[in-house]
Amino acid sequence: MNTFLAFYQNIGPALSLLVILTFFLAGAVKGVIGLGLPTVAMGLLGLAMAPAQAAALLIVPSTLTNLWQLAAGGHLLALLRRLGGMLTMIFIGTLLGSVWLGIDSGPWAAHGLGAALLVYALYGLVGPGLRVAPAREAWLGPLCGLLTGVVTAATGVFVMPAVPYLQGLGLSRDELVQALGLSFTVSTLALAVGLAGQDALGGQALGASLLVLAPALLGMFAGQWLRGRISAALFKRCFFIGLALLGGHLLVNG
Repeated sequence: MNTFLAFYQNIGPALSLLVILTFFLAGAVKGVIGLGLPTVAMGLLGLAMAPAQAAALLIVPSTLTNLWQLAAGGHLLALLRRLGGMLTMIFIGTLLGSVWLGIDSGPWAAHGLGAALLVYALYGLVGPGLRVAPAREAWLGPLCGLLTGVVTAATGVFVMPAVPYLQGLGLSRDELVQALGLSFTVSTLALAVGLAGQDALGGQALGASLLVLAPALLGMFAGQWLRGRISAALFKRCFFIGLALLGGHLLVNG
């Protein structure tokens, strides 16, 4: 238990409270719109700690909530066959990016995180709906996977360009939710391997990550309860506006 609590004893009560509230909010966003837990967590925690430290905290809650998401839907085998090239390149790209760039590689890391959040938010607000032709999937999927892996290794954010690509495949709602869960699970596991290779994911970090699983799950339950009671479209727009402001702040101020 001392290993589990040591991280929070080191950062103090104020920052510990920020971590708990951040994962509750991130879980609630994921509960409402089906994504956003690592994005919100990285963005908010990036204001107060190094990106590598924030990324280590999200490993356990991100992995388990994404496994939960991909387990539902009944399309897992078909999606694995269709997305196998993309998923493989996400993993390879993350490992290569960890060696080449690394999420804790200097003062530009927070600026890179801000840029990734801002690009994703602007795409969510004004980006055109993409349509991927089936004939292009064989090469475009692995390319998007490679780019997503490099961005993941550098920033801890694994939504670009994977999310627009998956949204452009013409999947049903259930298939898309499961595909996102599958993509995010592979990204999180690859990020964990990359962080371990940088000595940023020891026992203390994993213990600290395990403890934020509870607020993340509570947030998800709250978000799922809210989903039928609020306008998902309005919530999503507010989410992307807030994310754009947060990304812009990190991009400018680091």
